[in-house]
Amino acid sequence: MSAQSDMPTASSSVVTAAALATESVVQSDVATPTTPASTNAADNKTDNSANSDASAAPAPVEIPPAAAAPAASTSSATTKSSAPLTKQKKKSAASSSLSSSAKRQVSHLIQKELAEISLDPPSNCSAGPKGDTLYEWVSTIVGPGDSPYSGGVFFLDIHFPQEYPFKPPKIIFRTRIYHCNINSQGQICLDILKDNWSPALTISKVLLSICSLLTDANPHDPLVHSIAQQLLNNRAEHDRTAKEWTKRYACC
Repeated sequence: MSAQSDMPTASSSVVTAAALATESVVQSDVATPTTPASTNAADNKTDNSANSDASAAPAPVEIPPAAAAPAASTSSATTKSSAPLTKQKKKSAASSSLSSSAKRQVSHLIQKELAEISLDPPSNCSAGPKGDTLYEWVSTIVGPGDSPYSGGVFFLDIHFPQEYPFKPPKIIFRTRIYHCNINSQGQICLDILKDNWSPALTISKVLLSICSLLTDANPHDPLVHSIAQQLLNNRAEHDRTAKEWTKRYACC
């Protein structure tokens, strides 16, 4: 009997243990939903990585309006720079046409003087173009009879400037001459060839003035001071030397 009474007790204990085990399993099943938390953490990671990627991505660069300006400014600068060039071309064209017109006028005037000196040459003088050019002449002056240069033939070069008659011609003695107003390079000290020049003067009048200078030298405005002093202090010696030079250099 005692053995039977113990067996039910053991079985009830087994039942009770089984019930407790089942309850604990159920409770563990109810408490299991921890996966949503891990899912939320994964979602948070995804959001954070997305946000970090978004923050790491370079922001779009906005081009300011001024960046496009250089093209327009360059074109405007080119237009402005081309404008002065156009003006310069117009000015050069106008100046060249004026220069051509002035040259024609000078050529016409020199031709007129050539015709006059050919028809009515000044006493003891002759002049005309060297060759094809109208601006380069050669002239001859025969020494005046009442001077120490009598019997000599003196050659001169005449150059007409582009500004003639507003600038005087350049005249140089090519034949050596002993004269206080004419140096060894043939340059002439004559007022009308310098400060007293006038556009009303002609080459014929200039040659006549040079002839007068051979007769009446001006020792007070000399190019060769030693000859001027000799002329003032010893006229006879001066004239003798001038005659010797004339025979040596100016007689054919």
